[in-house]
Order: sequence, then structure tokens, then C-alpha cells
Amino acid sequence: MKRVAVLMGGISSEREISLRSGQGVLQALNEAGYSAFPIDLTHNLDEFVHILMREKPDVVFNALHGKYGEDGCVQGVLNLLKIPYTHSGVAASAIAMNKRLAKKIARDVGLTVANETMIVKGDIIDGDPLPMPYVVKPNDEGSSVGVFIIKTQTEKNKMLKQWSFERPVMMEEYIPGIEISVAVSDEKAFGVVEIVPLEGFYDFTNKYAQGATEHIIPARIPQKIYDEAMQQALLLHKELGCRGVSRSDFRYDNAKGKERLVFLEINTNPGMTPISLVPELAKYQGLSYKDLVVWLVERAKCDE
Repeated sequence: MKRVAVLMGGISSEREISLRSGQGVLQALNEAGYSAFPIDLTHNLDEFVHILMREKPDVVFNALHGKYGEDGCVQGVLNLLKIPYTHSGVAASAIAMNKRLAKKIARDVGLTVANETMIVKGDIIDGDPLPMPYVVKPNDEGSSVGVFIIKTQTEKNKMLKQWSFERPVMMEEYIPGIEISVAVSDEKAFGVVEIVPLEGFYDFTNKYAQGATEHIIPARIPQKIYDEAMQQALLLHKELGCRGVSRSDFRYDNAKGKERLVFLEINTNPGMTPISLVPELAKYQGLSYKDLVVWLVERAKCDE
């Protein structure tokens, strides 16, 4: 019987979601016959290492989201300890967490991406580096934390009053149209889901509030675009050297005469809550939540 440490919580802005993901994974693993136990990551690295050395897990299931858990940091620690872990390794995690760098690689392999630039608050006060509408978001956060969609001067003024970013952030061209997401494993794409928030956009609240967003599988887009999204997500997964599962987000800009698929970002540790996109897309392929979790554990490894 494998002992599996489920790493959850963490110290990023996505802590709450990570705890939900971790609890779901923990339950699934125990139901599947593994000896699974939780570890809530904190700033105390000594304690984390001590727990791992004491408990001697065969595998770590990485259910962390955001900084330190999804950016290569904890992966580096686990590499040093030679404990196999789920999802991507150091390099792929670090690259994917840096949205601008991931977009550069996506652009280099032929994907269409939204135009972007890095800014500080003063850049917007002095004038808009990109024409409205645009999106302002952290370059290294997930779960749509700290995202603003600016279409009017009023929205811009409101954002400036709420500004709490301490580092440069990304200003990105706003892409209209249909929001879609693709989950892929190392071998194939699971499918394309269309994301329809009942109000506003797909922000943190709409992602994780039950009933706030409709997930439509398969996405209601032309077959050509559907296939293209699956191919591009799998291509980027492999190009970045991702492992296990990843999720790539796109917009299908279906304006008449313009139709285009635009890549937004890739997630190497996608949410594993009951209403998360990856488990839903896996289910569409006939893979239950428990089967998905087991599949990830059995493919766990360290960087070579």
C-alpha cells in the first residue's frame, strides 16, 4: 500500500482553493486503497521537511495552487529529497507560472496570443499603454486573482483606487468572444469546455461559487476551432515539458470576418475541486475523479 502525502493549503492567495482540492484528493485516495494523509504547507520549511522525513511517503500529491506550490519552489525541495510528486517539475512549473514567458513560448510555437505589456500604476495614470478595452492582471497568480477588465474610464478609475499590486503587472489586450479551456494529459487532450459566467466574467468568485458559472462540454464552437484548441493545448503541454495534467485557457474571438483562437495562459496544477474544469473534462472522457487522482499518483516522479 503506497503512502501518499497530499500537499495542500500553502501560503498563496489561492490557499482556500488548494484546501478544497486537497480534501477531494485525500478522500479519493483513501477510497482507492492508498494510505493518504494531508500536509498543510506553511512558511516553516523545516517543519515541512521534518514531516516528510518522519512519515516517509512514497509519493507526494501536489494539490497546491499559486506561488511556492505551482511555480517550481516546492518541486525543487521534493527533487532534493528524491520523493516522487504529481504534476509538472521545476522548469515547466516556473515557466507556466510566468504568464508573459509562457505566452512568449506559445507565440514561438505558432499560437496566437493577446498583445501584452508590463506596467506599474504610474504607467496607467500617465496614459493607457494599450487602448481600451484591456485586462490588468498579476503576471504570476492563478484563479483569476486580482484581474480587472477595463472597458471605460469609470472602470479604470475604480481599479486605480483599488490598486494593491506591489510589482509590475501585465496589461493585456481584451479578447472578446467565447471563453474556453482545454485539459490535457501527457498523451491526449480530454476535450474543450465552454465557460459561461451567469454574471460578470470568470473571476475568482465565479470560478468557485456553486452555480455561478455554466460549464458546457463539448464547447459550442466550430469543429475546426475545437480541434485546433485541443492540438494547441497538447502542443504547449509538451513544449513546456509539463507532466500529468495541465489546463490551457483560450478565447475564441468569433467576430464576423475575424474568427481566431487566442491563447491566454496554461496551468500546471489545475484545480481539483468538485466543480473544477479538469475533473469535469476527464469525466467527459470516461475517467472518474478517483481514477484521475490514481492516474496522477501512479505517474508521479521527480525531475530527471
